[in-house]
Amino acid sequence: MASRRDFFKSITKPLHKSEEENTPLLIRPPYGKSKSLFQSECPSCETQACVTSCDEKIIFIDNKTKTPTLTFIKNGCTFCDECAIACEKDVLSLDNNSQYLNAIFQISIDSCVAHQGVICYSCKEPCIDDAILFNGMFNPIIDNEKCTACGFCISRCPTKAINYTPIEGE
Repeated sequence: MASRRDFFKSITKPLHKSEEENTPLLIRPPYGKSKSLFQSECPSCETQACVTSCDEKIIFIDNKTKTPTLTFIKNGCTFCDECAIACEKDVLSLDNNSQYLNAIFQISIDSCVAHQGVICYSCKEPCIDDAILFNGMFNPIIDNEKCTACGFCISRCPTKAINYTPIEGE
């Protein structure tokens, strides 16, 4: 059986898109049924209920695509179900029980203070999935088999050393 990481690598597209491709790669809220539904239904949604329902305030509407996307500047996703419950267009649905967001997270060795010999567990402490592993006291890595891409580590990193690559499904 292929690992989750192998699966994501097989469907990951480059971040640099050509002029013909009109939609950027975005991190979508959990429980999404399909990319095509985001693109067809969300731009006409007037209530933006998914945005207002999010207690963590991480969902916003992308100006270019007029579809919901996530930002991890201050918080992460708790998978609380509220965005799916609030979605009037049925783009987000609890029937699509998502345990992961569409992204792969990585720690930059050059930017991470732990990789430079400073004791820092800022990224590990908020990780409820125990997906950030340390080689001794230093050298953290993200185990993408465990990582749900919730984003809490990003907002907690003092040097912004954690980045992500969105992955697009259907």
